[in-house]
Amino acid sequence: MTPVELSRTVLSAVRRAVDAGELSVAVPVRAQVAPPGPGGYGDYATNIALQLARPAGRSAAQVAEILRPHLAGTDGVADVTITGPGFLNIRLGGGETAVASLVREIGRGSYGHGDALAGQVLPLRIPYDIRAEVVADTLVRIIATQGGQALVQYDGPPPPADPASTDPALMDPPSTGPRPADPSPADPPPTGPSHTGLPVTPTPVTPATPLRPVPAPEDPTPLGVDAARWALLRPAGHDRPRIADAHLLQRESNPLFRVRYAHARTRALTRNAAALGFTGTPGDVPEADDLLGALAEYPRVLRVAATHRAPDRLARHLVTTADALLALQHLVLPLGDEKPSAAHRARLALAEATGTVLAGGLSLLGISAPDYL
Repeated sequence: MTPVELSRTVLSAVRRAVDAGELSVAVPVRAQVAPPGPGGYGDYATNIALQLARPAGRSAAQVAEILRPHLAGTDGVADVTITGPGFLNIRLGGGETAVASLVREIGRGSYGHGDALAGQVLPLRIPYDIRAEVVADTLVRIIATQGGQALVQYDGPPPPADPASTDPALMDPPSTGPRPADPSPADPPPTGPSHTGLPVTPTPVTPATPLRPVPAPEDPTPLGVDAARWALLRPAGHDRPRIADAHLLQRESNPLFRVRYAHARTRALTRNAAALGFTGTPGDVPEADDLLGALAEYPRVLRVAATHRAPDRLARHLVTTADALLALQHLVLPLGDEKPSAAHRARLALAEATGTVLAGGLSLLGISAPDYL
């Protein structure tokens, strides 16, 4: 059972409790599930009981007790334990492990895509500023992963042409990965001044969201497309970006290098495993809690980045994911005369799934993910 499937299972348990008259609440749109924190138990935990306690007029512990039998009786759920103030801790069973389910879900493609913004048209109002344009360009893709459509509107007339003030190449997404969808005939035609290729409409469907990140202190284009976009996107919108050659360093102190290196390492592990005559097979990886947690969190990060118009959330999460992979990658391949085992195959499958997530996340940021670095 994947995290998405488990989230639906939790909501179904809430719905059954409501239908049985045990709870009087509106069934939420979604339920958050994540690997349990300190003191937790099992494969995943959810705070749905804490979320429903106030509208139900009960304590979170009481709500959790009501939901536990409805959840424990579901196919794929082996056991449910209540911890803390009312967290429901879930141990999966009756099939493959949580790691294997997650790896298979990532392999099916479009991992992290959801419907949080389905059918919504979200106008973004930005100034003529290179950082604002790069952020908006990225949000067009991130919002599309959640079923929405971002339309970009500029404030005021365009400034006098200055080729040194911006670089249209910074607005070009990489050759692979998700791209903004072309407007359909039913959409308002993209019009208005734009030298970046962003979809523009002078008449927003709904009130536009002002998007005014702190401008860069200097021109970032000498860094090149990848490093410049990272320098503009990784800091939160209220923080001033740092334009420095440190973004170009090929060393561990550079977060962008770690993310791209981690992706390249997953590709190298696949090549090296093929040379040793084995491939990845989804299975349990007990030592991968941190990496599993980062991968399971990726859909929520994408949703938050889209709904809060915050691509920096995605950039920082890619660093967390890369660091978790790099801490594990030395265990993937057999050492010396060791023969490939089921554990090696499971670790390789998890590493390959991580590479898929890293490549997809970098693509959403408009940054390339090379196979060799």
